[in-house]
Amino acid sequence: MNLIADPIAALASPARAAAGQLARADRPSKDRALLAAAASLRAKARTILEANAADLAAATGLTGSFLDRLTLNPARVEAMAVGLEEIAALPDPVGRVLAEWTRPNGLVIRRVAQPLGVIGMIYESRPNVTADAAGLCLKAGSAVILRGGSEGARSAAAIHACILDGLREAGLPEGAVQIAPTQDRAFVGAMLRAAGVIDLIIPRGGKGLVTRVMEEARVPVLAHAEGLCHTYIHASADPAMARAILANAKMRRTGVCGATETLLIDSGIAPSLLPLLVADLAALGCSFRADARALALMPALPPASEADFSTEWLDAILSVKVVDGVEEALAHIRRHGSEHTECIVAEDAAAAEVFLNGIDSAVGLWNASTQFCDGGEFGFGAEIGIATGRLHARGPVGLEQLCTYRYRITGTGQTRP
Repeated sequence: MNLIADPIAALASPARAAAGQLARADRPSKDRALLAAAASLRAKARTILEANAADLAAATGLTGSFLDRLTLNPARVEAMAVGLEEIAALPDPVGRVLAEWTRPNGLVIRRVAQPLGVIGMIYESRPNVTADAAGLCLKAGSAVILRGGSEGARSAAAIHACILDGLREAGLPEGAVQIAPTQDRAFVGAMLRAAGVIDLIIPRGGKGLVTRVMEEARVPVLAHAEGLCHTYIHASADPAMARAILANAKMRRTGVCGATETLLIDSGIAPSLLPLLVADLAALGCSFRADARALALMPALPPASEADFSTEWLDAILSVKVVDGVEEALAHIRRHGSEHTECIVAEDAAAAEVFLNGIDSAVGLWNASTQFCDGGEFGFGAEIGIATGRLHARGPVGLEQLCTYRYRITGTGQTRP
C-alpha cells in the first residue's frame, strides 16, 4: 500500500466515526469543547510561542508578508482563544430549518441544515488557521483533517494539542480534529484524491497552492485563488473619508487577501486628492505603480505596466489608475479583478448602487475598508477561508457556510397517485 496514502486511510476511519458523533452532538457539548480549548490556548501560550519561535528561526527565503502571517505573539494567541469563545457563543447551525412549506396534499416539507461530514483543510503559513478551522468545523458538526505548511508545523502541533484538550474535556472524539502526520507534499495529493474519505477540501494559502488544489482535486473544493481587491474613489467621495479608508485598506496588513491592491480614482477628484493619498501611504512605507493619467498628475511615481494591475502584491505596493466614472472602474475590475472584494468611496448613493450591482465579486463595500472582508468582522466568530466561486458559499466561510442541507417531509398517510 502506498506510504503516503496509508496516513489518509489511518485518519479516515476516526474522522468518519467522529463526524457521525458530532452530527448528533448537542450544543452544550460542542461549546464545552470550544471553551476548554480556548482556556488551554491561554494556559499553554508560552509553549505555543516557543514552538512559533522555532518555526520562525527555521524559516528561510520567505517574504515579509509571509513571515507576518507565520508570526504569533501574545495578542494573536489571545485572538485565537477569543475566536473560539465567539464561535461557542454563536447559535448551533446544525438542525436549523432553512425553509418550510406545506404542499396542497398536506405534506410538510422542511429544508434542514446538516453537517458536511469530513473536511480537509490545507493551508500555508497561518498557524491561527489551526484553531479557527478546528473551532468552526467542530461547531458545524464536521470532522476536519488539517494539513498546515511545513514552515508552521511546530506552531500548528502546539495549537492542535490545545484543541485535543478541549475535545477530551467535553467527552468528544479526538478524531474530530486530526493533523497530518507528515509534511511530505505528496500527502496533499493524497488528500486531493481522497474522494469518499473527505467530503470537501478548503485550501488557504498562496496562488500556487490554491491552483494546485483546483487542478488536482477529485474532491469538491471551496476556495479563492487570489485577493486582487480594489478601492474606487468616486468624484463624490468625502476626501477625509477616502484618505482614512485607503490607508487602512492598503496598509493595515498588506499580506492579507482583503488588502487593497489597486486604487481607482475618478479624474474629477484626482488632481486635488491623489497627491494627498500618495503622501499618506508613502509616509506609511508604501510604493506605487501609476498609469499614464496618474503620472501626468504625479510624474515622480513609478510607471505601471499592464501586468501590474493583475498582480496581487501582498506587500506595501499599490497600483494606481485614474478613471472616468463608475463604468470605467467596473470595466477595469472585470478585466483585472479576482472577484474577491471591492470598495467604493462615495457620497452619491446612486453611484454606489451602480457600482455594487455591477461587480461580480463575493464582497462589495460602500464607504468601508476592504480589510473588513473577514469572518470575525462579519460576526462569524472566525472564518475558515474566503470563497469566490459561484456555488454553495461566497465570501468569508463561517458556520452557516460549513453546512449543507437535507429535506425532512412529514405526512399524515399520503400516498402518491
